[in-house]
Amino acid sequence: MAVSESEGLNMEQSRERFANGVDVALAQSSRPFAIHNARKVDARGVAEHYWLVSDGSAIMATGNRDDDFAAACASVGLDADADSDSVSSVGSGDSMTGSAGFVTNAAGRMMTPGYVDIHAHGSWGSSFDDGVQGIRMARAGHMMHGTTRQVLSLITNPLDVMCANLQTVRGMMGARPDILGSHLEGPFLALSRKGAHDPECLKDPVPEYVDRLLHAANGCLRQITIAPELPHGIDAICRFAAAGVVPAVGHCDADYATACRGFDAGAGIMTHMFNAMNGLHHREPGPIPAAVEDPRVTVELINDGFHVQDPMVRLGFGFAPHRIAFVTDAMAATDCPDGHYLLGALDVNVIDGHARLASNGAIAGSTLTLEKAVQRAVLELGFTPTDAVEAATLIPAKAFGFDRANPVTKQPLGLLAPGYAADVLLLNPATWAVEHVWCDAHLLR
Repeated sequence: MAVSESEGLNMEQSRERFANGVDVALAQSSRPFAIHNARKVDARGVAEHYWLVSDGSAIMATGNRDDDFAAACASVGLDADADSDSVSSVGSGDSMTGSAGFVTNAAGRMMTPGYVDIHAHGSWGSSFDDGVQGIRMARAGHMMHGTTRQVLSLITNPLDVMCANLQTVRGMMGARPDILGSHLEGPFLALSRKGAHDPECLKDPVPEYVDRLLHAANGCLRQITIAPELPHGIDAICRFAAAGVVPAVGHCDADYATACRGFDAGAGIMTHMFNAMNGLHHREPGPIPAAVEDPRVTVELINDGFHVQDPMVRLGFGFAPHRIAFVTDAMAATDCPDGHYLLGALDVNVIDGHARLASNGAIAGSTLTLEKAVQRAVLELGFTPTDAVEAATLIPAKAFGFDRANPVTKQPLGLLAPGYAADVLLLNPATWAVEHVWCDAHLLR
């Protein structure tokens, strides 16, 4: 996709306005809102003529009876019979930063929970390693496409740089409910399975390095990818797990037994199954069966048809029902024209939306959004709406206990149900395109 200089400038200005709008909206106090006449899709199933009412803090009531909707609206000071804002006018232009205190007629659109991405590196030309401005722009890019909550993945860098990036994420979390914390993809990866990570920065996870990262994170580290076969790999998994971090097995050459040891030591996630690991073999099963067999493990999957081609997406999705989490592994080039980009300090070329290292052609992250992952699952692969939405909402939330009340998100994530966070999407029923976004009861699009 090529764009002219003027088109590029207009795009940049439009995206900066949206990012500013997100900043302003999230800084304001939220207010009650209601949505009715929707087709609800979440992990508990599909329901027609559905409504939802939020008191400005959480979802307080849901259902499909009109009388109950009127009563729920009245309880939070909304008038269900007032002229509803048309769904086509809500959140357009500058109004997206306005109050969320209104009743919206969804006009038959699909209503899902906000998407939750636990593994992504950037968007809109910015990476989560690029400081405060980079984070706000990259988060805006994913918010535009319905990812209301995100764990910010940080690429392998020198250890002092990684510590500084962790501190930046920690510093932003107080004012940004959409930021769930950080994920370190590195530096404790196998050299033979490094993918697009800088080999000069890879390390064995000795206790000194573990302690430095935990201290810098100051409670914001949610996940760290570790190759369990490294000399101190299992010990590091134990140490991170004891500190409340969820270690992930990935970027590894581990055999089946070593992967099992990693999961028994506390690893609760497999980092992007099939990618950057030894594959399935009938006499050398490797780490994938270890993750599939273990009901404690959440399995990440990049559903872009490129990192994992469609037959393997379908096969992989069936390996671990209700434990597959769609992730994007999205880099800065996400939702951007083809061209040259950086992944950490490494040069990346994006051609036809596919990112590869300039040095050796290795796949270098994706340009996927969860919006696209869900669309592909339903419209191209034939997954049920419930299964596709679950993989982008409830399952990634479960990986960190965010599917129940917790100190980070307060209200649980992942369902359209009373007591859950007021993270709501309205989607085009034909294309599954995200049209409107509420995060933490704030209207953002």
